[in-house]
Amino acid sequence: MQEFSGKVAVITGGASGIGKALARACLGEGAKVVIADVERPALDAAVAELGVGGGDVHGVVVDVRDFDSVASLADRVFERHGACHLLFNNAGVGVPDMNLWETEPTDWQWVLGVNVQGVVHGIQAFVPRMIASGEAGVVVNTSSSNGGIGPLPGQPVYAASKAAVSTLTECLAAQLRTAGTKLRAVLFYPSGGLLDTNIYTTARNRPADLARNAEHPPGSQPSFEEMAEILKEQMGFELPVQDLDELAAATLEGIRGGEFVVMLHRELMMEPALTERTKKLVSGACPI
Repeated sequence: MQEFSGKVAVITGGASGIGKALARACLGEGAKVVIADVERPALDAAVAELGVGGGDVHGVVVDVRDFDSVASLADRVFERHGACHLLFNNAGVGVPDMNLWETEPTDWQWVLGVNVQGVVHGIQAFVPRMIASGEAGVVVNTSSSNGGIGPLPGQPVYAASKAAVSTLTECLAAQLRTAGTKLRAVLFYPSGGLLDTNIYTTARNRPADLARNAEHPPGSQPSFEEMAEILKEQMGFELPVQDLDELAAATLEGIRGGEFVVMLHRELMMEPALTERTKKLVSGACPI
């Protein structure tokens, strides 16, 4: 897909952070944008902000954990626009760092429900209609280097969810190709430096029925500023903060260029990490 003007883009988790930056980039290219988010106030604010320039953008409240909610989103998109050309399965949440044996079932139900099932629900609800339309399209799944490339041991729940997204996206890409469709899949790794997004405060949206046991309250999830200090101490230098609009623009360029893995500084970020990881695994050692 070389041109985005007139195309229809659907973005989950689109009311803030990377999702909103992707929406802004798509609108800047002349696309029609539908942003989906679980937070109504944030969604309304994002639509008002993004619509200032007169672009075609509207929002739908969606809980990606619920297939019926995502299917309803697909119904509304195809009723309004008649097509979907760019599907960004971007919604994501996390939990505080903790030992794996201290996690609770609800930690996994919530994070996997959003990060993995949310992606699967997007694929199930949209891809059959995208294929049937006969038009070219791209499914972009947001993963993370934390899990997709190498897990951070303090974040087993989040890392496992993003490893799953990376694997299922590879499978999707191969299946779309083998089936002879006009669709392709893209694996998106947000990168370039520290990312100032709402992933650090996702506890605000954690459903009451998936709360942790009161006898075992979760540790506090570090803020963006606290995480920046932690990483600075661990690495010995201060990481740059990546501009989200620049990241979104680079993502669209990666899609336009036909890339499967879209990531800033891909060779620098991936090759050393994956080479070292492979060496350790082949030698029988734990890579982290």
